[in-house]
Amino acid sequence: MRAYLIVANQTLGGEPLRAAIDERLTQGQARFYVVVPATPIGHGLTWDEKETQDAARSRLDAILEHLRSVGAEADGEVGVRDPIDAAHDALRHVTVDEIILSTLPAGISRWLGQDVPSRLRGSVQVPVAVVTQPKEAEAAADRTA
Repeated sequence: MRAYLIVANQTLGGEPLRAAIDERLTQGQARFYVVVPATPIGHGLTWDEKETQDAARSRLDAILEHLRSVGAEADGEVGVRDPIDAAHDALRHVTVDEIILSTLPAGISRWLGQDVPSRLRGSVQVPVAVVTQPKEAEAAADRTA
């Protein structure tokens, strides 16, 4: 059975990540471990730690429910703020065949701005697939919010 580490936050419910999950499930049984870095909510210099943790926990619970509903083994955790550190922490106790990093689109994503995909690839021994939310989906989500 193949094992995957998903590192994502705001994009956990997005179609690109679900498509990546579905693609891997077509290859046979799969086990997913999801890490949701507890990145601050808001764009200011201050944030509420409890609000950040609660939002990450809510996203984690939703994706775990989805993964289990489609027949995958799934577990996960709310990780530290930095996505690379969060991935490394998870890899201390899970073994995976691939990491799936899901981000917001370029121009919006702090992770892309910090070159998280390249830095993560350079720090792990497994392949890293990057799934990016399209700008159109982000704009549509903004209109409905």
